[in-house]
Amino acid sequence: MLRTMETTQDVIVIGGGPAGLTAAAYGARAGLKVLLLEEMSYGGQGLLIESLENYPGLGEAADTFAFFAAMEAQARRFGAVLLTARAKSLERTGETYGVTTDRGDFTAPAVILAMGARHRHLDVPGEEALAGKGVSYCASCDGPFFKGRPILAVGGGDSACAEALCLTKFSQKILMIHRKPRFRAQKSLSDQVLAHPAITVRFSTEVREILGTDKVRGVRLWDNRMERETTEDLEGVFIFAGILPQTELVKPLGVETDKGGFVRTTPGMAASLPGLFAAGDLRASPFRQVVTACADGAVAAHSAAEYLEALRGLAYS
Repeated sequence: MLRTMETTQDVIVIGGGPAGLTAAAYGARAGLKVLLLEEMSYGGQGLLIESLENYPGLGEAADTFAFFAAMEAQARRFGAVLLTARAKSLERTGETYGVTTDRGDFTAPAVILAMGARHRHLDVPGEEALAGKGVSYCASCDGPFFKGRPILAVGGGDSACAEALCLTKFSQKILMIHRKPRFRAQKSLSDQVLAHPAITVRFSTEVREILGTDKVRGVRLWDNRMERETTEDLEGVFIFAGILPQTELVKPLGVETDKGGFVRTTPGMAASLPGLFAAGDLRASPFRQVVTACADGAVAAHSAAEYLEALRGLAYS
């Protein structure tokens, strides 16, 4: 149950993944009235990771549900209000932003966008059921769990080739497939993949089904040229079909994005409109991890506080 609260806030954070939770905690700890809106579960895409072992300071791999539950509790303890609600629209009138949700309407002079991004899926049987149980979308996140094991890499762009090369640090048994007859990645990356002894490449090949119940056991593949199906025994499936930033909410505002649709920001996480900040996976960034999302959230909250001080004539000089 949401406690009684004013609809006018200092900062509204949209999204409850690691970036949003950190932004809410840092903002509230700085004395700001912070409202965080999360449609689903606190932790966002981070909950798809079975365990978190590369976050600084963790002695052992952490259960992600427990990790993000602790982040949620911390944000509440600092005074942030967390509301399970879907943000339906975002508007700007003068120096005020208005957020319409399925739980009410809220306003604030500063908004931190932390809606994240979602991995483009193959939409094949077994993919959703085995996500986090052998199906992964991040080589650096989950590659260490597959040391020496046979794995499949799916994709043909720059990121797919780069991620496949990253996987060679952990396994020497990598099958890489692409549905087209050649990679669309830069030639330098394509050449490295094709020449690597740990990677076997099959073009014109697609995933038909990911096999397994409690974990990945194999895949059914379809060869478009030979028009035949094969089954491969594998323990991991890494899908690199791209990611889609969750920016539908801000498109009507004309926020500046890069060619991939990710929000461009300054080093202080400021977007192209005054009072609007972005953090985490929806922001244009060369690297996306839980730790970088948390860093983004902390910087965004700090910058939002400075913006509000300047707006109210309280900036330190």
